[in-house]
Formats: sequence, structure tokens, C-alpha cells
Amino acid sequence: MRGRGITYDTGFVARPGHSTRRSFDLDVVRREMQVIRTDLHCTAVRVTGGCQDRLEIAARDAAEAGLEIWYSPFTCDLTTGELLDFLADSADRAERLRRDGAEVVLLTGSELSLFTVGFLPGDVFDERLALLAEPHRLREVLAEVPARVNDFLGRAVEVVRGRFGGRVSYASLPLDGVDWAPFDIVSSDAGYRNAEIAAGFRESIRAAVGQGKPLAITEFGCTTHRGAAAKGGRGDAIVEWRADGRALRLVGEHTRDEQEQATYLRELLDVFTTEGVDSAFANTFARYDLPHHDDPRSDFDMASYGVVKVFEDRTGETYPGLRWEPKAAFAALADCYRR
Repeated sequence: MRGRGITYDTGFVARPGHSTRRSFDLDVVRREMQVIRTDLHCTAVRVTGGCQDRLEIAARDAAEAGLEIWYSPFTCDLTTGELLDFLADSADRAERLRRDGAEVVLLTGSELSLFTVGFLPGDVFDERLALLAEPHRLREVLAEVPARVNDFLGRAVEVVRGRFGGRVSYASLPLDGVDWAPFDIVSSDAGYRNAEIAAGFRESIRAAVGQGKPLAITEFGCTTHRGAAAKGGRGDAIVEWRADGRALRLVGEHTRDEQEQATYLRELLDVFTTEGVDSAFANTFARYDLPHHDDPRSDFDMASYGVVKVFEDRTGETYPGLRWEPKAAFAALADCYRR
């Protein structure tokens, strides 16, 4: 596998006034990129978020660390016009990085149908997300989504190619129905294996690889509690959130299980490697909004896809001064990527 990667969240804003990363210390970002390159043995990093300055800062630190950058705007509740403006700015910034010598892939957005206004009914993300729990209503509107998505992506590609000279892709969901003709790389955020699709998971990856362009799995991973592997991309649903976007409590009783998360990463990387995936990005390096606590009733890290556990009130021991400690998944990912 050419691109051995991980996602790096610079701050995702799903609700006004709330970011998944409130603090953005420049020294911390620089050190974390060095850890990703040197200790995780990554060759690539997908830098995600909705703040342009943060995206560019993290991308520059990644370039200095010797990583291939997947510059990935991940916005929420923008209109298509607002997102086109955001992508144009992203293309300018990504091109500056590329001209300075970095290897850069630019993504023209992430999971548009859910996170951008205009593809599914609903003016805010929570309204669109609620559709997924209403299959009959969802089926009524799904047929119109691919045409809307592809119309927008056609305009987006035209905008970014006029400003950016590197490779272009898009972090997709299956319901987007993407026409990949305008893109250099096929990319999917749906790299999660759950119990319902486990039997055919390898075959689905093999089919995706066979589309004639390099395939990138831009998200895959497992959260950190027993039974999370069977949930795949729904492993973080055990959190009840406050109105301001902060974690309020865990729903139900759960048992912390770092080994299940580590095993899941190893198994999926084996599938991706043997089936010919070009690049894969484990989700994620850290979830700063889901801190670890010793009390299992408030150990929000059990709902985190991060390969490190974040602390609220102390720093770790392995990397003095950094507010996290590696989990078993960190060691598993490092071992797979080193080999």
C-alpha cells in the first residue's frame, strides 16, 4: 500500500460555537506531526477541519515532517455557494504548499450529502442525519442525491483545477453516487466493516479497487469499547451530547477494550493491502472532545476512534508535555505501517 495514513482533526464544527478541537496549540500540532511520521511510521496524513488557517498550519507542519498531505476541507451546514468559495481558498493554499515542494492531494469536500445544505432535506446537519433513521422517508429522496452531488462536484473540480496543479479527489459516502471521471483518485469515507457487511467486506473493497483509478480509503477504524468492531462507523453512538456539542454522558454500560480496536485496525489493513488499495487513513489520531477518565461511567474515550487517549487535567508520560497517551491501537498501527 503506497499511502500509509491517518486522519488529523484540526477542528470540526457541527454546531455553532462548538469545535471538536477547542485549543489549537501550534507547538503541539508540530510535535504531533513528527510523532505521526516518526513513531506511527505514516507516509501520509489527511488533514481535516473547517477552519482554513488551521488546515494550512497543520498541512505545513505535515510537509515539514515529510508526510504526503491530503488537504481535506470538512465543513458543516455551508451552502453550496459558500462551500465553493471555501474550496477555492483551499485550492490556493494547497497550491502554495505544492509549489513549496510538498506532495499534496486536494479533496473537494467531505460527505457532502450529509454535511452540506442542498443535497438532502434539512437546513442543519441534525435534520439531515435524522433521515438515516427513517428508511421510508430516506428512500423517497435518495434518487435525487447523485445528480445534485455530481453537478456540484463538476463545478468544484473546475474551480480547484483552475488554482491547484496536484491530484484531486473527494471523500465520498455511498449515497453520494459519485461519477469519478473528473477525479484522479477514488476516495471513500465508508471504509468501516460492521457485522451487517462483514461477510462481503473484502469483495466490496476488491470491486472498488477494480474501477480503474487508485482507491483511497479515507476513513476506517473502530472505537475503544467491547463490541465496537461489530458497530464499525457507528461506534461513537454511545455518547449523548449536550446542546453545545460537548459530551454529556455515555448511553448504557460499556467495557473499555483497547485490544478490540487494535485488532480491527490490523484486520482491515490486511484486507486493504492484499486487495490493492492505494492509500488508507485510519480514523483518527486524537479526539480532543472525547477525553479519557478512569471512571468507566465518564470514560468518553470509549467512544473515540483515536489511537491516543486524551486527558483533560494532565499530560501523558510517553511524550512529556502532550496531553495524551498512546493506546494499543497506536502500537498496532505503527507495527503494520513499519512492516
